[in-house]
Parts: sequence; structure tokens; C-alpha cells
Amino acid sequence: MERWKKTLSESITSLDELARFLPIDIESLQPVISRYPLRITRTYLNLIREKDDPIWRQSIPDRRELEQDDLSIDPLNEENLTCVPGLIHRYPDRVVLLVSSVCPTLCRFCTRKNRMGGEGGLINQNSLEPGLEYIKRSPAIREVILSGGDPLLLTDDELEKILIRVRKIPHLEVVRIHTRAPVTLPERITFRLCRILKQYHPLYLNTQFNHPIEITPLSANACALLADAGIPLGNQTVLLRGVNDDPGVMKRLMQKLLTIRVRPYYIHQMDLVKGTGHFRTSVQKGLDIVEQLRGHTSGMATPSYVIDLPGGKGKVAVLPDDVRRQGQTFFLRNYLGEITEYADSKEE
Repeated sequence: MERWKKTLSESITSLDELARFLPIDIESLQPVISRYPLRITRTYLNLIREKDDPIWRQSIPDRRELEQDDLSIDPLNEENLTCVPGLIHRYPDRVVLLVSSVCPTLCRFCTRKNRMGGEGGLINQNSLEPGLEYIKRSPAIREVILSGGDPLLLTDDELEKILIRVRKIPHLEVVRIHTRAPVTLPERITFRLCRILKQYHPLYLNTQFNHPIEITPLSANACALLADAGIPLGNQTVLLRGVNDDPGVMKRLMQKLLTIRVRPYYIHQMDLVKGTGHFRTSVQKGLDIVEQLRGHTSGMATPSYVIDLPGGKGKVAVLPDDVRRQGQTFFLRNYLGEITEYADSKEE
């Protein structure tokens, strides 16, 4: 058995198992995992240092997940944007193809937490037919995002079958893979997998590191294997209360990502997902963090802060208010708070 499969098979999926490693109240958490299942790899579990630390908060069930709120089980309206089974078409030139129904670790803040937790991870290739046919009939689509669940829980052969079929569609220019495997199951990134992926360029991979302590020798090596295969790596951090809602933590994370050749891409405001309200921060908190990044560290370490609008209306970048205009003159505020006048050119 491959190492990653063995690690995955040893994942913690019950409270009784979890209680062998962590001080939890099984009785109080049983209703939580009855609604939102538990899965955490031993690799990720081993990063926990104390109760309620950043890894604990992201992966260990919490009674607050069952609090009544006005949040949605489908805040991004993905059900109505699912044109055919397994395919979400929100933007004109790109689609999301759902190729897996499970993840190595079930993140407690997941946008799709209300549909995750099924067993398996293997897919029936025939189930992809409607999505692939839809893409073939839609020449405006130039990019496909393989998502799920986690696409990298497919075997190498299964994943390659999908990539072969996708690459046969002439108008598809770019393939993207969205995965947390480098973080929660870094053993999954193997030389063989990377040899397969590099055959299907242009292929991009976005992952999700949310705290500096997730950058370990194992996860750094996983990213190195991917980068050495010529795969551009991006990171989509989620802004999480009690995890990374601190300018210093976020700055360290972004700087460390660059050292492992992962480009910070987005900081996501938490989606309005039922069962995740305790993770939400204010938008102002996000703006304050971005303001502390801009100018105080490299532009490459300063991702866009975005809100995915409810109802599937798309992402909007949210910026600190640094611009004021008076006639043809702009008054611009820099990272030190200094105001500088900038004369605009006249329209011809």
C-alpha cells in the first residue's frame, strides 16, 4: 500500500479514537459529528499543541457548530448553478468540476460542510460524462477547476484519466486543481503524481494554508515536489476567528508561503455557511489585516482580500480606502498613513 493511502486509512473518524489523543468531551460532541462528520489525518492531528490552538479550531468538532443562526447550507447558490450533475458554472469562461466527495481532513469551516462527509473518494468515471459533455458543448469555457471534496484523494490513475479527457477538449486552455492535500495529507504528493501532472500543462494548483504552523518539513517538501514539476502554486487562505485574525500571524504566513514557492492568492472572508458562524470575523478586521500587509511586506506576500457574495454573485475584492479625489487631483494614502497629491492626466 502506498504511504499516503496508509496514512489516509489511519485517519481519525470517531470521537472514541480522537479521545485517545486529545482531551475532549465525547458526550457533548456526539450530536455535532452526527450532523457534521469527523475526519482528521494523523499527520494534521500531530500539529495540535494545545486545546483551541489554530489546528484544533480548524479540525476538531465544536458545539458551536450546532448553534441556531440565519446562515445558509448553500450560501454561494451552488445547487442552482449546477447545470448538470457535478458541474458548477458561475462565471462565463470557467467551471468547477466536482470529481471527489471526500477530503483527507474535514475542515470545520468548510463552505461545503453541509454536503461533505461521505465515505469513499473513488468516483465512477461515467458520473463525469454530463459535466464533460457540457464543457464540450460550451466553447466559451476556457478553464476547468477540479474540486470536490479533494481531487487528490483520487488515485493517480483515476486522476490521469480525468486529465486526459479534459485535455482532449480543444477550447479548454487551463486546468486548475484545488486541494488541501499539501497541508493535511502531504504524503499524497509523490514523484509519480508530479510526473503525471506535469504532462498536462498549463496546470495550476491552489492549496490552503491558514496558519504558519501548517508549514512543516512535510508540507514544504510536498510543495517543492509540485513546484519542481513546473506547477504554479497559489494559496487561498480563509480568514478565521481565533486562527489567523491577527496581522502578525497573517504576515508570517504570507512570508513563509513565499519561501516554499507558494504565491499568496486570496484571503477569503468566511462564507455565510450554516454551522460556521463562530469562525466569522468582521470585514473591518480583514481590511485592517490587509492594511498591515501592504507596504509592510512584499507585494508578492499581499494577496487580494475577497468576499464571495451570497447567492453566487461572484467574488469582490475589498480594499482599504486609500484614495480621495478632488478635480484632477488624487490624494493617496501610503502604508505609513502619509497623504500624497497625485495629478491625473486630462482625458483627450
